[in-house]
Amino acid sequence: MKVLVVGKGGRESAIVWKLAQSKVGFEIYTAPGNPFTARYGRNVPISERDVAGLINFALDEGIDLIFPGGETAIALGIADEGERRGIAVLAPKRDAARLEASKIWAKSFAKRYRVPTADFEVFTEEEFEDAVEYVKGQRFPIVIKADGLAGGKGVVIARSVGEAINTLDQFINRGKFGEASKRVVIERFLRGEEASVFALADGNRWKVFAYARDYKRLKDGDDGPNTGGMGSISPVVLDDETKALIEENVVRRTFEGLQHEGLKYKGFLYFGLMLTENGPFVLEYNVRLGDPETQAIMPTLEYDFGELILSAAFGNLKEELVEEPKKFSCCVVAASKGYPERPITGFPIEGIEEAERVADAVFLAGVKEEDGRLVTAGGRVLSVVATGPTLEEARRRSYEAIGKIHFEGMHYRRDIGL
Repeated sequence: MKVLVVGKGGRESAIVWKLAQSKVGFEIYTAPGNPFTARYGRNVPISERDVAGLINFALDEGIDLIFPGGETAIALGIADEGERRGIAVLAPKRDAARLEASKIWAKSFAKRYRVPTADFEVFTEEEFEDAVEYVKGQRFPIVIKADGLAGGKGVVIARSVGEAINTLDQFINRGKFGEASKRVVIERFLRGEEASVFALADGNRWKVFAYARDYKRLKDGDDGPNTGGMGSISPVVLDDETKALIEENVVRRTFEGLQHEGLKYKGFLYFGLMLTENGPFVLEYNVRLGDPETQAIMPTLEYDFGELILSAAFGNLKEELVEEPKKFSCCVVAASKGYPERPITGFPIEGIEEAERVADAVFLAGVKEEDGRLVTAGGRVLSVVATGPTLEEARRRSYEAIGKIHFEGMHYRRDIGL
């Protein structure tokens, strides 16, 4: 069974690592991959944006399944093209992928199908002055989101009128994220605890299979700018009542809404939630596995993840495979100096082998190989993940392991899991 994993980050490293453990016996290809994924198969120098190139390679190589890790290829329609050309893709088609590709569409969808979400207003490029007047009348903090894909960085919690106006100017007038931020959602700030919930669907049925928590802010104490994610833990322990509310009011209503709109959803669906005193509210949808939550989730799965994804990809989801995790994990991300705005890269990385002797895994992301050694090549460089019978033990092991790694400018949060 040949599988092509699309991506090059820590998430894809974790996916490849887990698929390599499957009894299915996958022959694994990763496009474009990184030095970690190369350990478990063959890296293919094709960009995530080159949908035609990915499909052509898969057909030429006899690939059985394409598994996109990130949102780029999904939003560009790799599932549509795969269906047209007769190759299985574990991802939703472009129309359903609007849940992530457009915050405006997703918020309107949630409102249509009574999925709890924060009150919101939408403003376009032509309505900049209206947006400014609107924020002047709000209670702070408020949340401002770029409509389109922004690599996990298109959300700002504005704590004053001045910060809100500056954010609107950066997003709308200056095009901080290009066309993605020319339209914005402004929504009410919700208070509570965040949780990431992951479901897998086969086009007709769905199953929640993991709970995690992502730490988006750059610095300890949830301070600093939003990033793609500085760490994660899994599972998040929730009481039965909260889980029932999530699965009934959020997950079921979302999938039934998709079906009502004629959108056949296949693949992973991520629900970014705020658990408030009034129940769970959706903050965002992602139409794929999260990063760095995937790095935390994979080491906790004791069933055959490869068998599970195959069942979903070919329309016969084996819900019975999913088991509650029996251990906890903690993932800590090491980032380059200057991340997330202007990461400074190109520095040798030391200590990975020593860290791997302590942790369950060190998943590489922004890393490349030069003259036989690993050097930094991105903002988020690597994820150190350890498991334990308690979250405290998982934390202890992950921080012991990351302490053995060094590169110039390296920094990481020290409060993941607290």
